[in-house]
Order: sequence, then C-alpha cells, then structure tokens
Amino acid sequence: MATVPKYVSGKKSPKHSGKNCVHSPPLAAETAQSPADVGASQNQIATFDSRFLLTKLSGGKPSQEYLADESVFSQGDTADAVFCIQSGNVKLTVVSKSGKEAVVAVLPEASFFGEGCLAGQPIRMSTASVIERSAIVRIEKRAMIALLHQEPELAARFLAYLLSRNIRMEADLVDHLFNSSEKRLARLLLLMANFGQESKPIPLIAKMSQETLAEMIGTTRSRVSFFMNRFRELGFIEYSGRGMHVHSSLVSVVLHD
Repeated sequence: MATVPKYVSGKKSPKHSGKNCVHSPPLAAETAQSPADVGASQNQIATFDSRFLLTKLSGGKPSQEYLADESVFSQGDTADAVFCIQSGNVKLTVVSKSGKEAVVAVLPEASFFGEGCLAGQPIRMSTASVIERSAIVRIEKRAMIALLHQEPELAARFLAYLLSRNIRMEADLVDHLFNSSEKRLARLLLLMANFGQESKPIPLIAKMSQETLAEMIGTTRSRVSFFMNRFRELGFIEYSGRGMHVHSSLVSVVLHD
C-alpha cells in the first residue's frame, strides 16, 4: 500500500497555533477515519435530484447553453426566477461600491441559484457567470412557488438542500476568518472535488484560474501559485489537459496543526 507523504507546513503564526486554533471544517478522507473527521456530514450538502424537480414542471423546461465567462444574470438585475445547473458550473461574484470584486461561491452541476427571489428578494445581490460551457434551466418565480406548494415532499427536500448549503457557507466563513490561506486553498480544492460530500468524488475538476482561486480564499495569485506547486510536488494534485485531479491525501493539509 502506497504511503501518503507527510505534510510539513511552514512556520506557524500565533493565531494558527496552540489550543485556540480553529481548524477547517472536517472533510472525510478515503483512509481510516480520524477524530477530526467525526461530524463531517454536518458540512455535506443534502442530496437533491434536480432532475426530479424539472420533470414536475409542465413538459419539462428546456435548458439554455452558456459559453465560458458568459453571465446568467448580473448584480442589480430584477430577481424573478430560479436557475438550475444541468451541466457545467457557475461562479457567484459580488462587486463593492468601490469596485472591488469577490467570489462568493462556485456551484457545481445540479445546484440551484437565484433562489433569493422566493423569499422576496427584489434584485440580484450577486452576478452569476459560468466558468465553463454550461447548460442551465430557468424556472420562473411564480412556477417555482406553485410547484413547491403543490408538492410538500419536494418542498421539504428543497428546503433541506438550501439549509445544508447555508451551513456550508457558514463553514466557509469560519474557514476564511480563522485559517491560513494554505489550509483554505486545500479545503476549497477538496470541496470542489466533492471529498466529504455524499456524492462521489469528481475525478477531474474543471480548470480554474489562479486569480479566481485567490479571490475565493482571500489571498494573492502568487501565494496560490506557490501552494499549488507545493501540492503538486507532494503528489496531492495532478494536472492534465482536461483539468486537475485532487487526491484525498490533500486532506492532510487541512487537518495539520
């Protein structure tokens, strides 16, 4: 059995050492479970088959194809529909009044977004744009609300999905506030590859610029480049022409004190 390279980080800063250290939310590895893995399911996104919802809509809803970097909606647009990703992935970004842009989330296939309109949100609080060629279904607000009223079981499953995603976003905030940029990057890559989630790990995750990764974890592109090179040298990640393979051994960076 192949051994996992021992991870050794750089010098610890005071706020990341000792008993007051706040660890990244745990992620399940494919190896034996450690105490830090207990409770990983609390950060899992509830299983929700989006295709089941779409078949409930009259005649099904045709998807629209979007090219890489194309916007689905923009910050400030009228919020009048919910969207579902049939294939590809979507990036949510927010721009401040001073013009500073931040990546809020990257959503994979079968995710919903724009659901704020169901709670009375009048305008979009973020911009949704596709990272790679994607197929997305648009569901009118009125049709979505009617469907959730007609199908209580479906509504309950959809609510569980949204609540679990909210838990994940809270975990992301804790990670951003208290952990090093290296741990944040490792956790982000593991989450993008579905490690610690109910669904199967993704063999290859789509190419994403280092600028985008830097925006998501709140650091510089040069730091991301440094850490990515280190992860590759240690065998935690591998590059190919189609994307990047993330090994479960990368969890050692997240769990390292």
